[in-house]
Amino acid sequence: MSVQFIVQGRRRMFAVVPIDEYNRLVAQAARASDARTVAAFRRARRAGAAEVVPVEVLDRLLGGESPVRVWREHRGLTIQALALAADVSAPYVSQIESGKRQPTVVVLKRIAAALAVDLDDLT
Repeated sequence: MSVQFIVQGRRRMFAVVPIDEYNRLVAQAARASDARTVAAFRRARRAGAAEVVPVEVLDRLLGGESPVRVWREHRGLTIQALALAADVSAPYVSQIESGKRQPTVVVLKRIAAALAVDLDDLT
């Protein structure tokens, strides 16, 4: 990694990195944050914590929005994070959310597991 430091006095105050490296680091941090969010939710669910679904989520679902998108956004996941957790490609998840493709039952089950919802919540 190529880093340039900006020094004031004797202290390094800023680090300058190439944009490609910056983008890689941002994506890596987002994936780590997504993983922590999902892990915390799953721990709470295993411990028996009841999930309270906000009325906004229910309104979106009843309004006909893609259940995969609504639940993904409610869980705070990116398309990439959901795709990784469900072992499918990000473009495939995007196409499912936009209604351009219908997932197989196997894929839908993996997405439901990744979102920690019942299969019925996505159909």
